[in-house]
Amino acid sequence: MEEKTYKNRWKILAVVLLSPLMGNLDSSIVNIALPMMSKHLGVEINSIQWVVTSYLIVISAFVLIFGKLSDKFGRTVIFNYGFLIFGLGSFLCAISQSLSFLVFSRILQAVGAAMYMSANQSILAIVFPPNERGRALGLLGSTVAIGTMLGPPLGGIMVQFFNWQSIFIINIPISIFAFVAGRFILPKEKIDRKASAFDLKGALLFMISIIALFWALLKGEDLGWGNGNIIISFIISILCGLSFYFTEKRVEDPVVDLSMFKNKLFDISILCAFISFAALFCVNIIQPFYLQDAMKISPATSGILMMAIPISIAVVAPISGYLSDRLSGEVLTVLGLFTMSIGLFAMSFLNANSNYIHMAVSIAIIGVGNGLFQAPNNAIVMSLVSKDKLGVVGSINALVRNMGMVSGITFSVALLYNRMSSKMGHKVNGYVNGRPDVFLYAMKIVYITIGAICILGMILTVMRIVNEKRQKRLEINNN
Repeated sequence: MEEKTYKNRWKILAVVLLSPLMGNLDSSIVNIALPMMSKHLGVEINSIQWVVTSYLIVISAFVLIFGKLSDKFGRTVIFNYGFLIFGLGSFLCAISQSLSFLVFSRILQAVGAAMYMSANQSILAIVFPPNERGRALGLLGSTVAIGTMLGPPLGGIMVQFFNWQSIFIINIPISIFAFVAGRFILPKEKIDRKASAFDLKGALLFMISIIALFWALLKGEDLGWGNGNIIISFIISILCGLSFYFTEKRVEDPVVDLSMFKNKLFDISILCAFISFAALFCVNIIQPFYLQDAMKISPATSGILMMAIPISIAVVAPISGYLSDRLSGEVLTVLGLFTMSIGLFAMSFLNANSNYIHMAVSIAIIGVGNGLFQAPNNAIVMSLVSKDKLGVVGSINALVRNMGMVSGITFSVALLYNRMSSKMGHKVNGYVNGRPDVFLYAMKIVYITIGAICILGMILTVMRIVNEKRQKRLEINNN
């Protein structure tokens, strides 16, 4: 690494932080504008939801592919042009006059977002030395939380005082600034003109598998898990996933080097990242129903209470990153998962008589746990591979985050309605008016279940630490 890159590393960080800010801001800001979009375009709510789901599915399908391309052809190039494409997609969203064109524009936005998301962690892993890497990744985690937190209130203000198009127009100058700043500030990379051919077959199989899987997960509750289209989609995902696995074992330069998964620490870290985001988004989807339907709290107050999670993450993540540069990152990941489980178990005690303090503290504890976990876990994952694989590994982190989000939402809603149906004695697909006890019973089971899964992730990490120490002692004794 050139010396000037080290000197500029905090400026580089400032540019890189625009990527999680924009990606997560644009993901959360759209939800609040959906009703107005629906009226303006003359479509139903179930159709306008594709504005949200298409964005999430496309990012998940492309982020790993761009991670591989960034390792082959330059992380800075992929990062910079990602903002250019994101800005173009935002412009097209703003001028959309039909749902089909708006969804197309969101897909273009998502391709751009996948590009810069695939490269941000790997850029930081390269320009920051190991003793500062955790702090940089912690600030990245804080920016994810800030982008998520700013979305709903900023979107509400812009929709109320301007129009729904304004939430996309605001992206354009920021995208141009990020592109220009990236061209001047981000590190220049030497591109290997003799790089081996890109694994196109593996990339296509992976994309089809992810698109089919995410579509089935996101539409399963609406259409019914026994619906023929849902079943076919799952079958396609499995078949393409298996084909992808065997393809990657044969090709010279695969999209994903499967040998990475022979490292137990890598596997457990990825699994725990999945668990942490599944738990977080379980709360994000269930808690608003509890606050607004069971407790009859206004949407504005509910939103303020829910902000306890991103605020906690934004505060704790940089501190955790700083500590991970000096202490054992694995210990912090264990502590983070344990804290999340405490918050989830505390949430299971919420009832019709709970006060605001109980609600806010329980929610904040989950945010603290997630903030403790993310930076050291990301730093561990990024430290386990060579520099030529950092783009793919950073993309795996982003993909696992999205998979955790979707799986957490899907699992928690399915379990919630299953337990509510069991209590009512017939199928339930929503909140039962006049029966808060039914919802509270099911919510309690959901939070206890997710809390137990966090404990399982913590136990696996502890077992791995204990086994590693035992192995080191045996090596010392044998020598």
